[in-house]
Amino acid sequence: MLNSVHFNPSAVSRVLVRATNWLGDAVMSLPAIRAVRQVFPRARLAVVARPWVADLYARETAIDQVIRYEGRGLRALRAFAAGLQREQFECAILLQNAFEAALMAWMAGIPMRIGYDRDARGWLLTRAIPRPEPGDTPRHERFYYLELLRRAGLIERADFARCGIPEIRLEGAQEACVAGTQRLAALGMAGDVIGISPGAAYGSAKRWLPERFAESAAQFGARQRMGVVVLGSAAERALCEDVAADLRERGIDTRGINVHNLAGETTLREFIDLTAACRLFLTNDSGAMHVASALGVPTVAVFGATDDTTTGPTGRFARVVREHAECSPCLLRECPIDHRCMTRVTVENVTDTAFRLWEESAARWTHEARS
Repeated sequence: MLNSVHFNPSAVSRVLVRATNWLGDAVMSLPAIRAVRQVFPRARLAVVARPWVADLYARETAIDQVIRYEGRGLRALRAFAAGLQREQFECAILLQNAFEAALMAWMAGIPMRIGYDRDARGWLLTRAIPRPEPGDTPRHERFYYLELLRRAGLIERADFARCGIPEIRLEGAQEACVAGTQRLAALGMAGDVIGISPGAAYGSAKRWLPERFAESAAQFGARQRMGVVVLGSAAERALCEDVAADLRERGIDTRGINVHNLAGETTLREFIDLTAACRLFLTNDSGAMHVASALGVPTVAVFGATDDTTTGPTGRFARVVREHAECSPCLLRECPIDHRCMTRVTVENVTDTAFRLWEESAARWTHEARS
């Protein structure tokens, strides 16, 4: 534990957390942020986040303030740090691993700076925490962030069972669902909707074939008469349009089933709302997968190049589909050979998994509604 002579959590009134920059990592770090709130129950807790992940924290009751960091370069960093210095934060917990995160906290004059000792930034930290080695913690990434708090003496290993709960859930899911349902209704999608997110920001090695996403959604949507909304970033617009166009070519929209490509047309908050309103979500290993799972939406995630035991979804209504490939998981951004880990995943496998999940989730929701 930390020496209370030097650091007393109960005496701290203003705490800053530097959030991660990737959406999936942001979801997986939520148990750690909630643990920080438990350590500092009376402190004002602020999270510094890049604009593209900031909205994830908007409905989190553990967080008092979200500070958007939009600048780039040393001059912008200095100006931003000067603003933080005026806030007089007493402790900074750096969930982001980058050198810049430590430099920001140091420039802001925050007296207690806690982070992993990596990216040559240890000299900027007052608590430079050794990076855990494989096997030091449970495999899933959420425990990596909790381990930082444990090694800093803020929580005990026994707290992992409580903080690193099996299911990560976003707060405000019901509110998000209502807003998303209204948005979909305005698009003429008043019934159940399938969400598809065929992209993956990390690289193409994580992407299942777009035509197979379309075929799986077409099979499921036709049977259940569900609309389809394709979601992604502006950079994924063309990829998402390939999926939407494929669905339209199959004639699914001529049977009264609407298909909309909204990639690049939503903020993160709007994406969360739309995802929360979906009755089923098909995706790769991506930030969208983590959001859908954390919203409690039945989620089918196709894995290949990455390891679902470390970065998989945690929701009870989430299922992973993968096929054996001798080179998987390789963790590469681009496949140097034939993408066999993804081409071996069939439409039938994903569709069958989706149908089983649909039936299971429907039974559970009916039971919970009656109880």
